Amino acid sequence: MSGRPSKQASEALRFFKKLKVSVGKSAGKPVKLAGYQKDFIKGALKSDVSIACLSIGRGNGKTALSAGIALGYLMGEIDPQPKPEIIFAARNRDQARIAFQFVCDYIDGLDEDEQENFIIRRGSKLEVEYIPNGGLARCIAADGKSILGGAPTCAILDERAAWEKDKGDNLENAILSGLGKRDGRAFIISTSAPDDANTFSQWLDQPPPGTYVQEHRPAPGLPADDLESLLIANPGAVEGIGSSPEWLLSQAERAIARGGSALSSLRNLNRNERVASDDRSVLVTTDEWLAAEVDIDDLPPREGPCVLGVDLGGSRSMSAAALYWPETGRLEAVGAFPSVPSLANRGASDGVSDRYEQMHSRGELTTLGDTTVPVGPWLAQVVALADGQGISCICGDRFRHAEFVEAMRAAGLDRVPFIERGFGWKDGAEDIERFRRALFEGKVRTVPSLLLRSAFADAITLVDPAGNHKLAKARSLGRIDAAAASVVAVAEGVRMTAKPTAKAPRFAWA
Repeated sequence: MSGRPSKQASEALRFFKKLKVSVGKSAGKPVKLAGYQKDFIKGALKSDVSIACLSIGRGNGKTALSAGIALGYLMGEIDPQPKPEIIFAARNRDQARIAFQFVCDYIDGLDEDEQENFIIRRGSKLEVEYIPNGGLARCIAADGKSILGGAPTCAILDERAAWEKDKGDNLENAILSGLGKRDGRAFIISTSAPDDANTFSQWLDQPPPGTYVQEHRPAPGLPADDLESLLIANPGAVEGIGSSPEWLLSQAERAIARGGSALSSLRNLNRNERVASDDRSVLVTTDEWLAAEVDIDDLPPREGPCVLGVDLGGSRSMSAAALYWPETGRLEAVGAFPSVPSLANRGASDGVSDRYEQMHSRGELTTLGDTTVPVGPWLAQVVALADGQGISCICGDRFRHAEFVEAMRAAGLDRVPFIERGFGWKDGAEDIERFRRALFEGKVRTVPSLLLRSAFADAITLVDPAGNHKLAKARSLGRIDAAAASVVAVAEGVRMTAKPTAKAPRFAWA
């Protein structure tokens, strides 16, 4: 981070030089902060910041960093106050003990005269008392009632993404409400949550004023063993902290080979991606989808009947279409947004930065109309992409049948059969299963598409007690329209090829 550090940040950086590494191959040596750790200290301890959030892959020293900051507050090195109060908050006592132990290890590395100033309690309560200023550091679990009435000068909220929803929010609110009494600061640290609805994700995506956010999360849709993106989530790997790049690559290769929850866990914990570690709710994993991508030279030809799957959007959502040739397995997908607001503004509000603009430059996403996409002209543009190949049928949502009929008439497609499909449990379960089977059997081939990668990265399935699946969003701001269009198009194409062909008559009348 550029710029001159604040006084408190300078004191914190100076304080870390007094500490020693307690475990690992560098045990006994002075603590040497990595660049990203210094950046976090400088940003978190700015004069106008009261809450600092750090999201990074597992094993990059975030708990050790926060424990050093907490000890600096306890000893009055960072923010001199009488009787400072430091809180280590976690989902449960065992998790809070990890940060507590780091503090104790740092104390063991201080001069013997300084160690005598501490009283460490490891009984029913985990506490560290600093005698010279009457400071107290203590651990609490996710029960909001246990902190009411406190006035912390420093609060560490460890692995915030793993806290239970209601109890975690109660504890967080209780801690934050007490910080203002003594101009305290909160440090919220964690690996990524599995979805955008998590409270930790909300801190990262929509930080209120006075919040500093440092997130080490790679772009979605990349292979699990992509080294460059692995190092984005694990910056400590190149600075001697945590796992080495070679180990990360070997774990990624192992997870790819095993698939399922092993791969999802690696993406969530080691790649710091927002992926549910339970893969039963995933439509297809990112790696399963990437297996369908081929170079343009290897893309199957446009031969045989073509199925057009369409997911119509509204004024705010995307409209998407997928062209699928079941005889060859070729799949093409495009999307469209209204012109207002601009793609840049949509990307900012959806939390995807310039991704929509990148899709537009790649020819995968267009803008049409002002505040709504005119469906008729847009369908005509989509059909033109088939390059003269006839459309055998159009598949879409049965609840928007009237819109489809009007749009098909406007596009000159009124003679093309319309296949109604539902996106609920009944039709959705069948279409999802047929799509998955076709994908796994290598019957879906497409060129690398940022539109499709993003859509399938955001697509999950909800499962009813009978095991039926229906399509849903992994995050509230996700755009899965292209995935929905692809699912219905591929499923209908599979049904077409599965139908028995009529045999030629054994004789004919002259």
